[in-house]
Amino acid sequence: MTFPFEVSFEQVQDHPEVYIEAIFACLVSEFLVLPRGRGFVEYPVFERGYEALKQATAGFREITPAVLEAVVIDVPIVLIVLRTMLGFTPPEWAYIATQRTNIIINQGAVRALDRLIRMFPTKPLSQGKTTRERVRALLEVACQLLLEGAPSVDAEKIHRLDKADTKAGAGTLRAMAELGVPYAMLLYERFLGRPFAGHRDSVSELVGDVMESAIEDVLSAAGISYRKTKRAESIVGFEQTPDFIIPSEFNPRVIIEAKITEDDGTARDTVTRVQHLERLSMQGQPPGLSKFEVIACIGGRGFGVRRNDMRKLLYATKGKIFTLNLLDKLVECTRLKDFRTR
Repeated sequence: MTFPFEVSFEQVQDHPEVYIEAIFACLVSEFLVLPRGRGFVEYPVFERGYEALKQATAGFREITPAVLEAVVIDVPIVLIVLRTMLGFTPPEWAYIATQRTNIIINQGAVRALDRLIRMFPTKPLSQGKTTRERVRALLEVACQLLLEGAPSVDAEKIHRLDKADTKAGAGTLRAMAELGVPYAMLLYERFLGRPFAGHRDSVSELVGDVMESAIEDVLSAAGISYRKTKRAESIVGFEQTPDFIIPSEFNPRVIIEAKITEDDGTARDTVTRVQHLERLSMQGQPPGLSKFEVIACIGGRGFGVRRNDMRKLLYATKGKIFTLNLLDKLVECTRLKDFRTR
């Protein structure tokens, strides 16, 4: 099989479908396996939090901010259990708490608190004034929502608390705790929420690190100078910061965009980023010349969904597309070979 980076761009333009098929054949998806990452909560730890909450509230009969605060301070994982009962992300919970209590809880603060608890689920929470104030606000709103249940909404809408355990307030909480969960309802709510969705989001950077680490290994083995950028970092001359700049941002000659995704929407966004970099490379240059070469290193089934997007990526990189199992050809088939020292 011949790959697009092994032939001239003219050949790629003449037979794009052949090379699209070649790249598709090398895309590997690992969506069945996720990295645990730091902060992964094992079930026994989560269950301990649930049981502590159930005992503290006398089987969900005494749901008050004071009761919740006492148990959360001693067993912080209870806060994660409460958030799961509400069905909220940390920023959503913080937003509602800010609205209802007028205590400002920004997204960064609540994400940091959530992560701290996942990292140390049984370590008592800090007694700091600000932390306690935020926790009280979150718990106050949790009590309100869990006791209120789901209000009536238009027939065309559904309320986020319209779930088996929170639909009718404390009554449904007690019923779920005492009677167990109907399996069909459990499956239905799993269908609405997607299994492992929250964890998948929390380790998305680790998934991407697989590709970036592999690229770093290739560049280091060849003795190539490179600049690996940080998330949300600003680089002069680039509206959208690329993942790798060779040899440096002061003299970019090769740009590498790296992405692994199982989602075709994210893949499309990556294609758009690469097209932008390609246009940037041509600015102020004579026809046919570019300031730097643009390379895409991709993985995951997201890139294998839309043929037209792959065609755009093929043209934007002039055929310089590599998958994880093709990185051994990354240096010899691109301008990177000009910077090789070993």
